[in-house]
Amino acid sequence: MHLHRRSLFTTGAAALAFTGLARQAHAVTEGTGETYVNEVEGYGPLIADANKLLDLPAGFAYRVISQGGETMDDGLLVPGQFDGMGCFALEGSRIALVRNHELKATSATHRNWGPGGYHQERIGRVDVTRAYDTFSDGRPLPGGTTTLIYDMATGQTVSQHLSLIGTSTNCAGGVTPWGSWLTCEETEITPANADVLKPHGYVFEVPATATGLADPVPLKAMGRFDHEAVCIDPRTGIAYLTEDKPDGLFYRFIPTTPGRLVDGGRLQAMGFKDAPGSDSANHDGSLWSAGDWREVVWIDLEDVDSPDGDLRRRGHAAGATLVSRGEGLHWGDGELFLTATSGGPIQRGQILRYVPSRAEGTPGERQRPGRIQLFVETTDEKALNMGDNLTVAPWGHLIVCEDNYSREIPNHLRGVTPDGRIYTIARNVFSGNAELCGAVFSPDGSTLFVNIQFPGITLAITGPWDAIRT
Repeated sequence: MHLHRRSLFTTGAAALAFTGLARQAHAVTEGTGETYVNEVEGYGPLIADANKLLDLPAGFAYRVISQGGETMDDGLLVPGQFDGMGCFALEGSRIALVRNHELKATSATHRNWGPGGYHQERIGRVDVTRAYDTFSDGRPLPGGTTTLIYDMATGQTVSQHLSLIGTSTNCAGGVTPWGSWLTCEETEITPANADVLKPHGYVFEVPATATGLADPVPLKAMGRFDHEAVCIDPRTGIAYLTEDKPDGLFYRFIPTTPGRLVDGGRLQAMGFKDAPGSDSANHDGSLWSAGDWREVVWIDLEDVDSPDGDLRRRGHAAGATLVSRGEGLHWGDGELFLTATSGGPIQRGQILRYVPSRAEGTPGERQRPGRIQLFVETTDEKALNMGDNLTVAPWGHLIVCEDNYSREIPNHLRGVTPDGRIYTIARNVFSGNAELCGAVFSPDGSTLFVNIQFPGITLAITGPWDAIRT
C-alpha cells in the first residue's frame, strides 16, 4: 500500500468545525468507547472525526496542509516519514515550517519514500553535489528536511521544497534564536556497517529562509550519537541535546561563538551531583518521585566524534546520569522540558524540567548549580503513554505527542499544566496509528501544526485555545 504517493483527501478539503458534547473531566469519547483519564478538564471530550483522521474537542478544527507524495515546487516529491518540525515567521502573514523526514538509509522501503519517487524516477532532479552523503550507486540518502511556506491569512500552502538531503533518520531537532532549524540524525551508521560513504549521527543546520538546499555541514563538535532533539537557551547560547537510547545521556554544548555552532565548542553530559552514574529512569521507583529536584554537574566529554559509537558509555562511566530514551526537548521561559519516553516504573514515560544556573557554563555554576526536576512520571498509560516530541504552548502548558507503537492504543496529543496535571487535546484515528510528532505553534499562537508520521500528513489545528479549563 503506497498511500504516501497519492492524495489521502480531496484537494482543498475544508477544515471541520465541531459542536456538541458537554465537557467532563473523565469522559467516554463518542464513537470509540475509549475512556481517557484527564486530571483537569482541558477542552472537554473528543468528538469522532468523520474523516477518521484526528478527533478533536468541540470548537476545534484541522486542515491538511501537506501530504507525503505531493509534488513540490522543485519538481521533487514530499518525502514520507514526517517527524520534528520548526516554525519561523517570514514577511507579512507567511511562515516557514522546516520539517524532518525520518527516512533510514538502511531501509530499502524508506529509500522508496524519498523525494525521488517510488521508482527513483525524479532523483536526477537532486543536485548530488549538495547532498551530505550518497549510496554506493551515487544516489543521495533519502533523509533530510523539507521547507513548507504557509500563509496564515489565507490558510493555504504557498510552496514546498527540499531543503536538506543525503542524511539519515532525521528525527527531531530544534529551532535557533537566529532563525534556523537544527535537524538531528538518530543513527550512528558508518561505511563499515551500511551502504553509505560517510559516518552519520550528527546535527545539521538549515536556515529557515533558504530557498533551496542548505549546505550539509555536520556539526561534529556537538557529538556523534543517536541524536533526537536540541534546544538553545537564548540567554547563554548554550545548546541542550537528547539521545534516544535506553542508556542515553542528556548533553549540553557550550559554543565557542554563541550563535555560530559551526565554530565548535565543548560537549558535556549531565550527572546528578549527589548520585554519580545514577539512572533517572526510576524503573524501581527508588531514585526520586514526581516533583523532586536534583542539583546537577556537567561532565566534560572527550573524542566526541568517536567512530565507535561509545560516547554515552564513556560518559556514564565518568559519572553521567542515564536518561531512558531522551526524545522531545523544548525551551520555555528560562527553563527547558524533555521527555524520557521509556522512563518510570511502568516504562511509559517521564517529563523532566531543567532550570539552568544563573552562572550556567561558567566556573560560578559550581556554587550555584542548575537543577533538574522529575516533572511528570506516567503511572497510567491512559493519561500519558510514551510522550515524545513536545512544545511549550503560548499559555505556558506543554503539548506532548505520543508515540506508543501500538495499533490498539491510539496516540494522542496531551496537554500538561504548569503543576504537572494532564489533559487530552486530540487523538490519532488514522489507519495505522502512527506517531504524532513535530508539534509547534504559529508565531501568533493561533495555530498548532502537527504531523502524523506515516504516511506523512501535516495538519494545522485551530480552535478556542484560551478556553482551557484547569
